[in-house]
Amino acid sequence: MSDHFAEEELALLREHGIVLFAERVIFDAQPPMGVEQIAALQDLCAGPIPPELVALWQRTAGGRIDYDLHLRINGYEEAVSWAELFWNGGGSGHDLHDWIDHEQQNARDAAEASGQRWDGKLTALPFGGFESSDRIYAVVEQGADYGHVLAWKQGLPEAWAHAMHEDGMTTIAHDLPAAFAMLHLDEDPLEPAGDYYTGQALLEYLDERHQTHGLALEVVDKLVAFYRRAVVDWRAPLAAGTLDRDAVLSRIALRHAVATDDAALVGQLAAANVALDGPLQGSALATDLALAHGAHHAAEALARAGAPVSADALDAIDSAVSPELVALLLHRGAQPSATAIAECVACGAPAAARAIADAYREQHQDLATAFEAARQDMLADLESSLAEVRTGKRSHYLGAEGLAERVDHLQSFSL
Repeated sequence: MSDHFAEEELALLREHGIVLFAERVIFDAQPPMGVEQIAALQDLCAGPIPPELVALWQRTAGGRIDYDLHLRINGYEEAVSWAELFWNGGGSGHDLHDWIDHEQQNARDAAEASGQRWDGKLTALPFGGFESSDRIYAVVEQGADYGHVLAWKQGLPEAWAHAMHEDGMTTIAHDLPAAFAMLHLDEDPLEPAGDYYTGQALLEYLDERHQTHGLALEVVDKLVAFYRRAVVDWRAPLAAGTLDRDAVLSRIALRHAVATDDAALVGQLAAANVALDGPLQGSALATDLALAHGAHHAAEALARAGAPVSADALDAIDSAVSPELVALLLHRGAQPSATAIAECVACGAPAAARAIADAYREQHQDLATAFEAARQDMLADLESSLAEVRTGKRSHYLGAEGLAERVDHLQSFSL
């Protein structure tokens, strides 16, 4: 419990579904779990439930949290969605007992596959995560890892560039309070770098509690100030010349430079000897991420600062890019491809497309055939998406107008 609030303020927050635990904010908090309910869960475990998890459940048996968490899993830099503490009942996708049933079935199947009989006891207890893609566990088996908090993340299909394609698991921390301490805010939610940001869900919840349920604005402001204490500070060590000593903060600063397309900041980070190599999101390098986000100023600054450029970097283009940037990336190691040509065409960058085509022609003899195949594949995908958007079957980040524009670009272009 934090000393930031008086007891009466904590009680008021609890009335509005807000609980503080290990210096972090839980909202949409559910009723606590009773002794008998915890005992029933204990019977399912190979060892004692960690006391910190029991203490959490005695405060709230479920709720939402809204922080950033980045972990290295299978060599990838993964953003883990720890957005929920599973509810004690409710029959929804975040129901604690449903996820425990899921783990029991997995354990039973694994034992049968190895010709053994499962003893019916869980060694890792799921208690949070996000839908079916991310899950958080507490180790409940006596031994060196007892009490550790683990993160599991589902791999994505091969079509997702730079994504982790196999399931993975790693340790967050040695106990629950330390795991909560790993939850942080990469950006200040009151000064977000984009339209969608961490903290948005909590701020909307607080606004609703104020507007509809009368939570006093001064209490809201005090809670937001408490919440913002989790914002990481990479600017001070950058100014002090020590940022390069902290790899985690360095990556957060670099992601900020890409998100804000800040070439000057890239230059500052490079001058401060911040590492510009290695995965920044999934397996994507900083230059990959910049190109995918349309951060062309940052991409150019990264390339000029010596950041590595992936061979398939040009395949990640998703907005109109200049032929000068394309030439720089080709010079720094990007390889020309028919896909990259088609991406540039679709995005309305014909000059860049021709620059890539010229480089492709120097290495290959099948430019016309390869480009036509890439164009037809892309057209089929775009036209299918456009039809579904127009009929209301799905939404798309480009919208109907953006999809139609890309279709037109591809249809009207000639090498």
